Amino acid sequence: MARGQELLLTAAQELFAERGYDRVTTREIAERAGVDASLIARYFGSKTGIYLAAIRAEVGDGPPPDLLQPDRMAALLGRVDDRGPGPVFQSAVHPHEDETVQAQAREALHTRLVTPLTERFGGGAEAQVRAEVVAAAFAGIVLGRASGSFPALQKLPPEQLVALLQELLTP
Repeated sequence: MARGQELLLTAAQELFAERGYDRVTTREIAERAGVDASLIARYFGSKTGIYLAAIRAEVGDGPPPDLLQPDRMAALLGRVDDRGPGPVFQSAVHPHEDETVQAQAREALHTRLVTPLTERFGGGAEAQVRAEVVAAAFAGIVLGRASGSFPALQKLPPEQLVALLQELLTP
C-alpha cells in the first residue's frame, strides 16, 4: 500500500470513528492525512469507497462477534446513535448509485452481521435465511431509530432496546 493511501485510510478511520460518515468530508480526511484530496479518488474512488476500505481494515482477518451478543448489539446501537448510520447499514434498505460500492457495502454487511449469525445458527441454507432475517430486522430498527420516524423507539434507552431486541431476535 502506498504511503499516501495508508495516511488517508488512517485519517478516514479516525474521522469516521469520531464523527460518523455523514459528518466527514473528503477534504477533512485529506487535511488530516496531510495529502492532496485528489488521492482519495485515485486510491478509493469516493468518500464511500474510503469508508468501506476503513470498515474492511477494521474487520481484520476474522469475522466480528455475532450481532446477538449483547455487547456487540449495544456497541452497534451506540455507534449509530453517536455517528448516524453509515453506508453499510444504509445498503440494507437503499442501494447505492454505484454498483461497485453497493457490492462492497453488501459484502461488509454480510461479513459484519450475516456471516457470524449464520455460523451461530449452525450453517447451511436455513441458517443463512435466519441470519439474514435477524440482520435485516436489526438494520431496519437501527435505521428507523436514526430517522426519527418511530419516536418511542428513538427515546428508548439503548440498554432497554438491547434487552428487547435480545428477546425478539434470539431463538
